[in-house]
Amino acid sequence: MPTQAQKGAAFKALHDRDNAFIIPNPWDVGTARLLQGSGFEALATTSAGFAFSVGKPDGGVDRDTMLAHAAAIAAATDLPVSADLEDGYAVTPDEVADTVRRAAAAGLAGCSIEDVARGRAHEPYDIETAAARVKVAAAAAHSQPFPFMLTARAENFIVGRPDLRDTIARLRAYEDAGADVLFAPGLSTRDEIAEVIRCVKRPLNVIMGLSGVRFSLDDLSAMGVKRVSVGSSLARTALGAFVRAMDEMRTTGTFDFADTAVKGSEMNAAFAKFA
Repeated sequence: MPTQAQKGAAFKALHDRDNAFIIPNPWDVGTARLLQGSGFEALATTSAGFAFSVGKPDGGVDRDTMLAHAAAIAAATDLPVSADLEDGYAVTPDEVADTVRRAAAAGLAGCSIEDVARGRAHEPYDIETAAARVKVAAAAAHSQPFPFMLTARAENFIVGRPDLRDTIARLRAYEDAGADVLFAPGLSTRDEIAEVIRCVKRPLNVIMGLSGVRFSLDDLSAMGVKRVSVGSSLARTALGAFVRAMDEMRTTGTFDFADTAVKGSEMNAAFAKFA
């Protein structure tokens, strides 16, 4: 198993490459190990995917539980792991910095902090407040004795404020505050992505797996994107198969869903490597 320092260095190096890489989002140890076994180079947790797995809505998991979940995934894989830590589970900058320090202590290679309070029913913080939160979070990240990358997220598109000028202003402020990676979930057109990349200098993470957005990794790499995540879409894809199977049994009393189920022998073989 690589050390945390080795994972951190490997994670940083991925962002320095010419081409984009995919950082998929497992929601438990099993899916993390499957993704490692299939050849991915880094992982990121999904707050929504994990919340759904424990029967809660997105935003319904507390800091201690989320950090324990992220630590379990980091310990279960050789890959560097970045944690989706929502709004840092905090309001004040000092509390956000404490969350980042705890994330580093949990064995992670990085984490992300959003600029809107959990639950997505709130307006984003004003830029000055949000940047102050990023500044102390970045200081906490960079005070570690190994590379620990902070991703700063501008959430205005996600909360119903699709103002690209606001997004760019936020990302530039977070860049100036010391963020290592920038992320604005909800960007969905080539022009939006290209304009953000033109206006910032730090690596940009773009989320795919959104309905109606059809860029390939090669497309995004050609635009200058450095990192591609998929958020809760893997978890929701698995849950979609479960819901369809559930509905089939309930409404028709049939079990045809099993025709497309992965074989138990395949799962046994995949996980035997970690035994």
